[in-house]
Amino acid sequence: MLTAQDIRGMYAIIPTPALPGSEKWDADKTVDLEETSKLVNKLISDGVSGLIALGTTGECATLTTEEYMDFSKCVLSTNNQRIPCFIGATALGTHEVIKRLKFIEKEGADGSLLGLPMWQPLTKEMAVKFYRSVSEAFPKLAIMAYANARAFRFNFDADFWGQVSENASTVTSAKFSNSQILVDALKATNNHINFIPIDSSVFEFYTLAQDTTTACWATAASMGPQPSIALINAILNNDKGSAKIIAEDINWANDIVDDIIRDPNLFASYNIQLEKARISAAGYCNPGPVRPPYDFIPDEMLEKCKENGRRWAEICRKY
Repeated sequence: MLTAQDIRGMYAIIPTPALPGSEKWDADKTVDLEETSKLVNKLISDGVSGLIALGTTGECATLTTEEYMDFSKCVLSTNNQRIPCFIGATALGTHEVIKRLKFIEKEGADGSLLGLPMWQPLTKEMAVKFYRSVSEAFPKLAIMAYANARAFRFNFDADFWGQVSENASTVTSAKFSNSQILVDALKATNNHINFIPIDSSVFEFYTLAQDTTTACWATAASMGPQPSIALINAILNNDKGSAKIIAEDINWANDIVDDIIRDPNLFASYNIQLEKARISAAGYCNPGPVRPPYDFIPDEMLEKCKENGRRWAEICRKY
C-alpha cells in the first residue's frame, strides 16, 4: 500500500472525457473511452507521477454506474500500473462507496480519492467512523481523503486528522488546501498523512513545511502537465529560486479566473464548467461537453476560462 512517503511528484487530476451530445438530458453512454486512453498515455509519456480520476473535475456525481465502471476500467487498464492511480469512489452513502471500492480494487487501483458521503453533513464522530470502516474493509487500498470543506460541509480541522490517523491507517494522503492548519495537521498525524496541495499553492506549502511537501495535484495537468511538473521538481530539488519563478508563471496563467475561484459560492456552481472550458481551450486534450445539470456557464466567465487555457498553453511551451 502507498504510504505518505511514497507519494512524490505531480499527480494529474483528469476529466472524464465526454462524447458529443453528452450535455443532453437523454444522453446515454457518454464517456469517450478513446480520448480517455489517449489522455492517460499522453500524461504518462509527459512525465506525471500519478493519476487522480473521478473527483469533481471527473464529474463523478453525474455518471451512471455503467459509465463509472467503463471509465474506471479504461483508466486502469491503460495505465497498467505504470504509475500510481487513485480512482474516486465518493457517493451518497457508505454501501455505494464500498461497492465502488470493491470494483476499483479488483481492477487494479492503487488507491481512492474519497470524500465523505454527501447528503447529510457528517459530525466528526461520523466522519472518523466512515474512514475507519473503509480502512478496515480495504487494508491494502491507499485512501486519499478529499478534504473539500465546502463540498462536504465539514470542518477538516487538525483534531479530525489526528483521529483519522489513529483510527484509519490506510488514509495516507489528503487532497488538501488549508495552509492555515497545515503545520498543526502534520503534528496531529505525526506525518502519517501526506497533505497534498494544488500546484498553485504548493510553493506556499513548501515554505511552511519543506520536508513534507513532496507532491502536488493539478487539474491544470489536463491543459498540459509541464509547468506543474517543473514546479514540484524544483521543490524536490530544493531549488527555491526556480520554484518561485515557476509559481509566478502559474499564477499569471490563472489570475484571469481568480475572481471566480476566490468566490466560494460562485466557484461552487461553476467548478466543472471552468475546468472543462479551460482544458478545452488549452488544446492538450478534448474533454468534451459538460454533463447536465452543470452544463451552463455565462459567456463572460467562459471567455475568462478560454483565456486561462490560452495562457496555460503558453507556459507549457516555456517548460
